[in-house]
Amino acid sequence: MQKVTPFLMFQDGKAEEAMNFYTSLVEDSEITDIVRYGANENGDEGTVMQAAFTLKGQEFMCIDSNINHQFTFTPSFSIYVTCDTEEELDHLYEKLNEGGQELMPVGNYGFSKKFGWLNDRFGVSWQLNFPG
Repeated sequence: MQKVTPFLMFQDGKAEEAMNFYTSLVEDSEITDIVRYGANENGDEGTVMQAAFTLKGQEFMCIDSNINHQFTFTPSFSIYVTCDTEEELDHLYEKLNEGGQELMPVGNYGFSKKFGWLNDRFGVSWQLNFPG
């Protein structure tokens, strides 16, 4: 086995927008590769056939699905972020929650000094933790 990489499947051509959003929020992050559908291929021309990006060194892959599936993201799989400061957590939570869905508002739940859980506007679930 060479490696294990989280893989995100977006619908409605949102993969590139999501990657740009995520890499703008998390320092030391970048889009490392994008292959787009061309004319007369199995996806909408210009959308993401396959891409890779990193968030704080963690690699992710993603695609724009050209098939309208009966499923999407679920909170049972989430991106877990350990923040260095409470301010960092508050900033990320605010930005990721814009147009999203709050699952657990930021608070002290006993297992962490400050914790919040949400689905962002793309449907991807995030757990943000500041252990204190």
